[in-house]
Amino acid sequence: MTSVAPLSPFIIEPLVRMALAEDLGRAGDITSDSTVPESARACVVIAAREEGRIAGVDIAEAAFRMVDPSLKITRLLREGADVKKGDEVMKVEGRARSILTAERVALNFMGHMSGVATLTLKMVRAVGNHKAKIAATRKTLPGLRAVQKYAVMIGGGIPHRYGLDDAVLIKDNHIAMSGGVRSAIRNAKAHIGHTVKIEVEVDTLAQLAEVLEEGVDIVMLDNMTNAQMKEAVAMVAGRAVVEASGGVTLARIPEIAATGVDLISSGAVTHSAPNFDVGLDYKAAA
Repeated sequence: MTSVAPLSPFIIEPLVRMALAEDLGRAGDITSDSTVPESARACVVIAAREEGRIAGVDIAEAAFRMVDPSLKITRLLREGADVKKGDEVMKVEGRARSILTAERVALNFMGHMSGVATLTLKMVRAVGNHKAKIAATRKTLPGLRAVQKYAVMIGGGIPHRYGLDDAVLIKDNHIAMSGGVRSAIRNAKAHIGHTVKIEVEVDTLAQLAEVLEEGVDIVMLDNMTNAQMKEAVAMVAGRAVVEASGGVTLARIPEIAATGVDLISSGAVTHSAPNFDVGLDYKAAA
């Protein structure tokens, strides 16, 4: 179980409101309104249908509360709990129509975020006894970066940059358009404040040698072989944080970690995480 500071309501509420508005459209939940009596009450549980790590409990609760503040919501497991198939995460009691209206939005957020957290957890465990940490990238779904990176942290990873204003990350196109790696680094140092870190992506060991001569905080080894990464770690010799990126798969993580890198960054952990199967099950009338 991982403990992470909860997402701010200022992040949660606009996302949930947008998702509900998308679902309810111009006429509301016409299925529930036309089939379920207005007076009907229900008790339901959200349960895991596979093994993994749960994330998105706060957002799921917010969806139910936004639809109907009178619903009684009981958390049966906390955010970041490890679950097996059949474990009950949350109980909701109250107006049946309200529960049905909020169901899909709540499950969509929890299923996606739990999927990200579960994949991250698998990657973290694949590192084994090595020191490398799993980091998310900016390859996130538009509008969902905050919740996806939060889910990565629930899974035991770290968020990397949240946006272009977090840190300087000089990549191949920056280098090409600025006239070379040395000029890119020098230009960056002349522009930024003293609290901002500089990271540079390198494709070759020769390029890495240039970067180390200039001095930066982090080097990103892009699509290097395991042998090249091991040599790069030796070249850096603790003068900068070393990040491995490109071609990162769950199967390859153990061998990447064994090269001695400090970070292993992955886009797949957010853009390609499988949905985690959670369902809402009717128990009885409330």
